[in-house]
Amino acid sequence: MAKKIFSVLTAAIILILAFAGCNRNPVTDTSGINSSNSANQEGNSVKEIRYLNFKPEIAEVYDRISAAYEKETGIRLVVETAASGTYESTLAARMATSDAPTIFQINGPIGYTSWSEYCADLKDTELYKHLNDKNLAIALNGGVYGIPYVVEGYGIIYNQKILDAYFALPEKSTDYTSADEITSFAALKAVVEDMQKNKEKLGIDGVFASTSLKTGEDWRWQTHLMNIPLTFEFIDKSIDFTDEKYKEIDFTYSDNFKNIFDLYINNSTTDKKQLGTVDVTASMAEFALGKCAMVQNGNWGASQILNVTGNKVSADNIKFLPIYMGIDGEESTGICIGTENFICINAKASTAEQKTAADFLFWLFSSEEGKKFVTDELGFISPFDTFESGESPDDPLAREVVRWMNKDGVTNIPWNFTIFPSVHYKDHLGASLLKYAQGTMSWSEVKKQAVEEWKSEFGA
Repeated sequence: MAKKIFSVLTAAIILILAFAGCNRNPVTDTSGINSSNSANQEGNSVKEIRYLNFKPEIAEVYDRISAAYEKETGIRLVVETAASGTYESTLAARMATSDAPTIFQINGPIGYTSWSEYCADLKDTELYKHLNDKNLAIALNGGVYGIPYVVEGYGIIYNQKILDAYFALPEKSTDYTSADEITSFAALKAVVEDMQKNKEKLGIDGVFASTSLKTGEDWRWQTHLMNIPLTFEFIDKSIDFTDEKYKEIDFTYSDNFKNIFDLYINNSTTDKKQLGTVDVTASMAEFALGKCAMVQNGNWGASQILNVTGNKVSADNIKFLPIYMGIDGEESTGICIGTENFICINAKASTAEQKTAADFLFWLFSSEEGKKFVTDELGFISPFDTFESGESPDDPLAREVVRWMNKDGVTNIPWNFTIFPSVHYKDHLGASLLKYAQGTMSWSEVKKQAVEEWKSEFGA
């Protein structure tokens, strides 16, 4: 997997250096946690550890994991789940109590700056030793303070059945005969615009699902889409986040962002002036009901497609294309693969609790029973070498992520939006994109605001 993701940002997590002085001080105990393969070590008096879960939708799975682990080891995993959108505030409240979580999560380098004094050094744990790509971990000064426990991917999801119907049209005006031939923005644009002209024949309302620009529902564009042009800009500038260069952007590839954004909103199921009322669920339902052929989203969207009442898209027709936007060299790039989910162990817990927590985590991601939970019930694409190539979630988009990770001659795009300045910045960008779509803001104004607010947010 490591060789499949852009190497220019292999030290990206070191951006913590730039932040370390702006919040809590880093933990000073860097001796590390030595975990063994057996959670029930002789003389280990710890019988309970606590975990604060981030995702309400998988809370019941962790309850079953807890029961299985206690049955095998006698050690109880107490799982508390934060309500949707409240993880940070819940974590802050729980950390101030006597029963603070032993295991918790952060969302990347920015999250580390807030919780650094609570993040124990995990460099000597068995879990870290088995991490496929150690460049993905949150590391600083020889220590490892957060380990990614799942990788995900996003791109343009397409319905192969509809694309095949287009390729078979005798009256189509392009020469493309397969989605495999779409390896650039020029090819994507030609196919999409011709499909839009033939939408009645294809039985769709538009090529793309509605671009959800309702407040709070625009993260696919102000975060995920924005990640691509900024990643290429960081590469051009050789930014590794160990200096101050990341605090200013030029939005060099703003016209390329505009290329794909225009393609989305001009070849859609919904008039672009109405996009401020659309949420992600409605957008995904359009794809599931066969009203469109493409939608930008990630592998987590598989359930949003397959579980929709009246779904018309079979699992074997759900595929990924990269998000092409006309940047030089994009023919050899793949989908966006990364993570914003990092597991941490509480440095304030006793040494015995830390070791027990490390043992539990290794059990979860290495034992046959634990791995079955990870793959079949949590639906995680694991970044650890304890999983064989065939041990991945049985859903079409997870399989697509694995396919793109292992595709020859392709370099996938990393997730760098974990270093975006703030939610405030992303919300403003989303609002500007809506104004642009509605015709009340020029693209030059969108670019100017994106550049100036990035700089002001970082105080550069």
